[in-house]
Amino acid sequence: MAAPLFVPTAPLDDARAYRSPDHVPGAWMPDRPAELRGRQPQGVRLGFQGPDQGFGIKIANTFRSRLCLAPGEHADDVVRGCLGVGLRRASLFGRAPVVHDFTIAFTIFGYLDAAAPADLIAYRRPLFAGLGDAAHHYAENRALVESVPEATLRLTPQQAAAAYPGSWRQLVGA
Repeated sequence: MAAPLFVPTAPLDDARAYRSPDHVPGAWMPDRPAELRGRQPQGVRLGFQGPDQGFGIKIANTFRSRLCLAPGEHADDVVRGCLGVGLRRASLFGRAPVVHDFTIAFTIFGYLDAAAPADLIAYRRPLFAGLGDAAHHYAENRALVESVPEATLRLTPQQAAAAYPGSWRQLVGA
């Protein structure tokens, strides 16, 4: 980088060039006590890990204006439940969440359909009730997310929309 004009330099000084440091540190090794070795751990209450999952909250909240809620259902509960389903789908593919993950989640539970089947509404109402209060309903949210079959999560949004509402029981794992 050139020196500013106000810095005095002798016209006969040699221009500096890059030099390697005298000491090159060794390669980094994962040797800290809490370092994970291998893949992410799996088990009860551990969820489904993936990159940039916090951005999923922003994406899931964009669906609020399109939700078709039955009486007694709350948008906070629905968004929180479908957020987990969408994040699980993204983690299956080892990537950050995208809008298609949440489109599938809201579609299979009928939240994007004003004429959702009455038996689906009766099924989903107790599943999503209270999920907006994350501190008190973590176990219920995990149960909802884990109830959706992996085969459903591997569908494209178009395939999920084509299978809904005729096969909603298979889509949601009822």
